[in-house]
Amino acid sequence: MPRLRQVPRSEASPEALAAYTRLFGDRDPVAEPGTATGSPGNWWTVFALVPDILAHAQDGFGLFNSRRRTLTPYFRELAITRAGFVAASQFVFSQHCKAARAAGVPEEKLGAIPAWNTSSAFEAADRAVLGYADELVFQDGRVQDATFAALKLYLKDEAILELTYAVTMYRLHATVCRALRLEYDDIEERVVEIAAPSGGAADDVMGQISR
Repeated sequence: MPRLRQVPRSEASPEALAAYTRLFGDRDPVAEPGTATGSPGNWWTVFALVPDILAHAQDGFGLFNSRRRTLTPYFRELAITRAGFVAASQFVFSQHCKAARAAGVPEEKLGAIPAWNTSSAFEAADRAVLGYADELVFQDGRVQDATFAALKLYLKDEAILELTYAVTMYRLHATVCRALRLEYDDIEERVVEIAAPSGGAADDVMGQISR
């Protein structure tokens, strides 16, 4: 379950109610969860706690689909899907696999995104975009000159700004989803102590190894 309260249809603001109707029809998404893509839909019901933040996030989604964009949907979704993977968000990665497929990214490339740098599926332009996405996320924006120079061979300045904004926005969404355990990121912490056999809980493991 999400870590924050979900807003039922009966308490939804006009902004949230419009989103609920668009995604869930007449259902109350708290009582009857589920979207057309198979996700629970609790991103919407939690963001509905603060209607103007919900509206801001939705405006951001619409921004990327505007006809004013220079960046192609293909490169945008290739980069966002990679960003979701390296940011460890199952939700962002899974949802944008679907968006990437709709944008024309073939199955061979989709399947290779987790290990793109060892795959022969990608052309030079793809690799420039994926390398840039990696450095935005892995290196917190410390993009190397060589990486940027490779990107500029294929994208105009306007498209690079749009790409940068898209990847970093979805890194934000990945962080929020993991922190609040939304959608497919409702995952228990996996790095925990594994109990020792009875009687060995206080043993000095490193001392045993070095004897």
